[in-house]
Amino acid sequence: MPSPSDDRATESIVNAADAEKLAALRRVKALATGCLALAFAVLIVAKWLAPRHPAFGYLAAFAEAATIGGIADWYAVVALFRHPLGLPIPHTAIIPENQQRIADNLGGFIETQFLAPEPVARKLREVDFAAMMADWLADPKRSAALTGFVVKLAPRAFAAAEDSGLRNFVVQRAIAQLEELELAPLAANILDTVTADGRHQVLLDELMTAIHRILGDEDSIATIRDKVRNELPTLFRVLRADAYLMQKIVKSSYAFLEEVKNDPNHALRAEFDGFVRNFIERLRNSPDYAARAEALKRDLLARPELRSLARNLWSNLRSFVESDLSSDHSLIRRQLDKLFVDIGRQLAADPTVRAEMNEGFVVALGSFIERQKSGVSAFIAEQVKGWDMAQLIRVIEMNIGRDLQYIRFNGMLIGGVAGLVLHALERALGF
Repeated sequence: MPSPSDDRATESIVNAADAEKLAALRRVKALATGCLALAFAVLIVAKWLAPRHPAFGYLAAFAEAATIGGIADWYAVVALFRHPLGLPIPHTAIIPENQQRIADNLGGFIETQFLAPEPVARKLREVDFAAMMADWLADPKRSAALTGFVVKLAPRAFAAAEDSGLRNFVVQRAIAQLEELELAPLAANILDTVTADGRHQVLLDELMTAIHRILGDEDSIATIRDKVRNELPTLFRVLRADAYLMQKIVKSSYAFLEEVKNDPNHALRAEFDGFVRNFIERLRNSPDYAARAEALKRDLLARPELRSLARNLWSNLRSFVESDLSSDHSLIRRQLDKLFVDIGRQLAADPTVRAEMNEGFVVALGSFIERQKSGVSAFIAEQVKGWDMAQLIRVIEMNIGRDLQYIRFNGMLIGGVAGLVLHALERALGF
């Protein structure tokens, strides 16, 4: 029979939905208990009237089996949550008595079934992470918010880098990389690139332009004329041959420069091409040039000014960034805003990159979940073990107790039918 504790009200109702569930549970419980009481009352009346007519025997058999079935199923339902009638009957209060084992089994089940690599990867592939990121970044307001976050982190990042020794590490690694660098072949490759398509001829043009300016400068000409006069014999100085010579030199030089400037196929240009090509080949293949370049590099790297320069570059970079970010017209902030928006738009327009990013997210998140799932299992088990079982049972009853009460109805109905059939067989066989 139902104990008074079965009808004990829940101590706290969090919302109207819970109150409605509790009311519905109470109604079904009362109805089930009323049906059980009715079956018992019918049993008493039918037993009393059985000698008067055989039909009452059938009714008594139905009511008796229904009463037994109802009591048995009430016992089964109550035994899940508590001791029936408060009696410490073995294998009752199943959920409270097995809280520890249920917690461990629940954690293990979630780890092996829900967090297995295959279902996790399958579920992650249903999410288009890249599209979500693209939509988020393409919104200027969100990109501006991200820029603000990055801007706030920048000074801390510089400070953390310096405190952690990252600055010295970067300087040392940069110098170490420079020490391993073969300078002569690198210079040859750079010059080879510069001379492609005749771009080195620009240098020759600039040189001729500079000479042209010198020849057109009166002070420069006067200086050269004085040098020439000092080298000439006395007779020539008396005859002012220096002026005549300078006039011829300047005129010839002007003519020559104009000729070279206006003729892309001039012999001087060809000579310059040959000189540059030979110099590049010597840089690339000559051991002597390589040794000179390495000696120059070692001398340069050994100078303390280089390390000081590297540290100053870091300090200057930090000062520039912090100064720019603190300005109302920050160039870095504007460029970051534009960069993030452009990244979002380009990502949205490139399905190949999105697919690769999504697969990367699946691998990264799947690997993270695989490493952490045992911890998740242990966390779930610990949480379940720490639950207030009385409160938990009230929550379970409130949500599924109404359906469990229908077991009692089924028990009475099926028990009654079974009792009726058995009584009919008994009468038919003459027992």
